Amino acid sequence: MDPQLFGEGTATGILVPITGTDPERGPWDHRAFLPDPLPDTAPDSLTGTTYRAVANARAALAALDSTARHLPNLRLLRRPTLRSEAQSTSALEGTCEPLERVLTAADDPAEPRMREVINYETMAEEAFEWAGQGRTLTVPALAELQLILVRGTALEKSTSGMVRPVQVVIGRRPGISDTEFPVRAARFVPPPPGVDLEARLRDLLTWIAESDVTMVDPVVAAAMAHYQFETLHPFHDGNGRIGRMLIVLHLLGMKTLHEPTLTVSPWFEARRDAYQDGLLRVSTHGDWNSWIHFFALGLESSANATQRRMLGLVDTQAELKERVRKSPLRADSAHSLVDLAVSRITFTVRQAAAELGVSYPRANKLVTALIGLDILSQLGDQPYNRRFFAPQVLRVLVDRAGD
Repeated sequence: MDPQLFGEGTATGILVPITGTDPERGPWDHRAFLPDPLPDTAPDSLTGTTYRAVANARAALAALDSTARHLPNLRLLRRPTLRSEAQSTSALEGTCEPLERVLTAADDPAEPRMREVINYETMAEEAFEWAGQGRTLTVPALAELQLILVRGTALEKSTSGMVRPVQVVIGRRPGISDTEFPVRAARFVPPPPGVDLEARLRDLLTWIAESDVTMVDPVVAAAMAHYQFETLHPFHDGNGRIGRMLIVLHLLGMKTLHEPTLTVSPWFEARRDAYQDGLLRVSTHGDWNSWIHFFALGLESSANATQRRMLGLVDTQAELKERVRKSPLRADSAHSLVDLAVSRITFTVRQAAAELGVSYPRANKLVTALIGLDILSQLGDQPYNRRFFAPQVLRVLVDRAGD
């Protein structure tokens, strides 16, 4: 990290000395960045253009939330939303699994890279359940979520499930010699481990918990909190994924959203360099205005795209049920099987039987009937433990033209 980038009087924190020993190159000393606690008010540098972007984001979030709250069974759409978010937020961290493969993956995949993606879904479900129970997010609770995220993957370490006890670095500056110490070659060096890091993380979680009663606009507050979390980088691994999940959790806490329907990562994934540059410029130059403007544009576009996808799923669900109604099938369980195809994306006959509360032979007969109506198809050609899906549902989820 280049300490000269952090202008005196403009940076949003301080550079602190750090030392260590490289096993190949010997001892080193450098600087790490410790961000100041977040202020209780919005940055005074925000321009009218940025506030208009913030207002547009608020309007888009309100439209999304209104749509979600008027759906008859919103929970049917939670799993597809989380799967889509899991794929994009993992792609931002380098786990580049195709969206279609992620959406159709089994709940307990054997491949380690796929496990990283599915763990995000499990972690987010847990966090959103806590939010629904009114549980306050604490440092131990956040560490528990981090452990869920990395469990059973190559990222799991003895330090998982705790605030990191080691120094980490982020990225690499272009044009730096391979012989340079990693800490000096890094693009950014977050705070060193210890009491200051843990104190800053506690302060942030308190700030998030109290931001629903402050004078800071929810979009501005979410942007500020996201910057702070990513800059603290409190865990050894998984900070990016946890940070983007916290955006939705924060908006839920501020009652800007009432259901965790928002998918934010596809927009940021498509603008990875601008996203990382924006975060860094807050640290180096105190440029809150550019970051909050960028973040607000992302929330607006993400809310609009999520709403389109949600309505697309609802329309598809209605169309498939209408196809059932026009067929000789008369059982309510056939309509319930359509709901299952929307919520689970892929499923086995055994899972269908359990979800619908019918026998295995009855579920198998229903699946066969919906295949005959071109509602369901088999995923792959395996003769055993067959999985089924609704192609029209998958097409709605894979289409990201508007993201």
